[in-house]
Amino acid sequence: MMYRQLNESEKEVLIKNGCSADNWENIRVKEDFNPAYVKNVEFSGNISLGTFTRDFDQAGGFKVHSGIFDVRLHNVSVGDDCYIHSVHNYIANYNISNDVFIENTNLIVVDGESTFGNGVRVPVMNETGGREVPIYDYLCAPLAYILTMYRHDTELVEKLEEMINVYTEKQKSSVGYIGCNVKIVNCGSIKNVRIGDYATLGGVSKLNNGSINSNRYAPVHIGSGVKCNDFILCSGVDITDSTLVSCCFVGQGTVMGKHYSALDSLFFANCQGFHGEATSIFAGPYTVSHHKSSLLIAGMFSFLNAGSGSNQSNHMYKLGPIHQGMVERGSKTTSDSYLLWPARIGAFTLVMGRHTKHSDTASLPFSYLIENATESYLVPAVNLRSVGTIRDAQKWPKRDNRKDPVRLDPINFNLLSPYTIQKMYTGIDVLRNIQSLAGANNEIYSYQNCYIRASNLTKGIELYRIAIMKFMGNSVISRIGRKPLSSVDELRKRLMPTTKAGSGEWVDLSGLIAPKTVIDDFIVKIKKNKFTADEIYYRFAYIHENYYDYEWTWAYKKMLDYLGKGIDDVTVEDIIMIITEWKAAVTTLDKMLYNDARKEFNLNSKTGFGVDGDDVVKSMDFEKVRGSFEKNQFVQECMNHIERKSALAKETIDLLKNIK
Repeated sequence: MMYRQLNESEKEVLIKNGCSADNWENIRVKEDFNPAYVKNVEFSGNISLGTFTRDFDQAGGFKVHSGIFDVRLHNVSVGDDCYIHSVHNYIANYNISNDVFIENTNLIVVDGESTFGNGVRVPVMNETGGREVPIYDYLCAPLAYILTMYRHDTELVEKLEEMINVYTEKQKSSVGYIGCNVKIVNCGSIKNVRIGDYATLGGVSKLNNGSINSNRYAPVHIGSGVKCNDFILCSGVDITDSTLVSCCFVGQGTVMGKHYSALDSLFFANCQGFHGEATSIFAGPYTVSHHKSSLLIAGMFSFLNAGSGSNQSNHMYKLGPIHQGMVERGSKTTSDSYLLWPARIGAFTLVMGRHTKHSDTASLPFSYLIENATESYLVPAVNLRSVGTIRDAQKWPKRDNRKDPVRLDPINFNLLSPYTIQKMYTGIDVLRNIQSLAGANNEIYSYQNCYIRASNLTKGIELYRIAIMKFMGNSVISRIGRKPLSSVDELRKRLMPTTKAGSGEWVDLSGLIAPKTVIDDFIVKIKKNKFTADEIYYRFAYIHENYYDYEWTWAYKKMLDYLGKGIDDVTVEDIIMIITEWKAAVTTLDKMLYNDARKEFNLNSKTGFGVDGDDVVKSMDFEKVRGSFEKNQFVQECMNHIERKSALAKETIDLLKNIK
């Protein structure tokens, strides 16, 4: 619909309603504009006004009619059916879309040219700089990982930053945007902020230089007392309760509240931050910190559960806080745990107690790192039999808060993958070498500033072996499928990989698990200017979608190595052997999980139940609150899992035995 100039009768009504303008000719309106719903408004600069036909329902059954009341507007375009009331200072240099509700707010302004948070350089992991990541609307975790950790590749970093700079320049404008169906109520100062559709801002204290990338599928909510400066908030973000966000990228579905403080950090999909503090961290997907006195600083995390009082520090320095740390995916820190950077913690490791010896346990995943009389003791692989580890792996997909059909971060939830299994192969070699070099009769071994008891070392090797066989069997059975096979040649053909990519080392780019060769090839293309900043997202998504093809290429090589044969020599009996060993591995691990779950129902767990009764009352009270062991959902699933996998093994073996 075209805009036109005000007619004289409309101008007279506006003046009668207490309105004024520095130049009435600069006000343009839509054909069905009704001046009756514009009162006590000061106009200056270029103004465009839509129609006012709808009512807004308020709490308690109260209604208000769309219109503009008690506000000063300077260079503002207002869409259809907006309600703007009581902006105490003014609104300047904004395009406001349809159905927007603004009330009792101090200031909404764009002052000069702004890129709305795009291009802000976040000094992640190192407080003094050196790993700065320029943020932009389409930043995803794998790209941020490369920008952060591949600083040695100067050409690559320069190319990526150049791409982001090109995108950032395109966002530069002296006019802001407020999307349709946005609600801004009881807010303070909003300066140089672009606000996407369906966002809700209630009681916000201050927003400066940022983008709120809300949309109808995944609205953004910002609550009372929140202060954000130099930021980008992705779709589905929820920030409340006087939380402070400064120089941060906040990924899709992330929730922050209860006075959380985030400075110079990157948060990707489904992170949660409450009560505590984050400074210069790379928070990959599902980094969670819920407790007071918890500090995450100068580290890289993903799928982390930080216990109360968890802390790290990098204060043992003379040239500035240059130390950093990495806690690989799936790890947990218990209450009052402490890590002195630099350190590197292996995937799916439980950290308990204080550790000041700069440990590196990356080659021994699924371990416990425990303080014992000021020393760090490592229990390799023991987390493979922990109920908590399996429960975490099950809950992550269920707790995906992303409603946006475009998901920026490609997330692989697999507990066992080439990334973790390759570490187990390495872990077995490490443990055997330790034992060989130090002697088999030692009771305690030293490794990377940690101690490992002999009994734990032996058990660790066995647990890794079981997990490797479980992964290999999973891959083989998935590859064979359920379609009948007519000959051994057809079996061999079905086992052949569909892509050469996948063999060799694998990497975890903060949620994206992929072959290093695939990432290296992608990097070469980036250097040749084959991608723009927004196209990079789609390439990472493609790599993620092809994960299982890459995985089989890797598992196929390991299978042949295990059999000691080429594919032309593989027999039906070989595959049946692998499936039989897979069934034994699955059953063994599930029984370990079953026994670990039983500990949650022992006598010690019932302490404090049935306070005023005997042991019978104690057990009854416990069962009413926690349920019985036999009826526990996880326990039942554990037993069902054994039955399902046993049936799958039989079905696949029967299929193979039918080969003529």
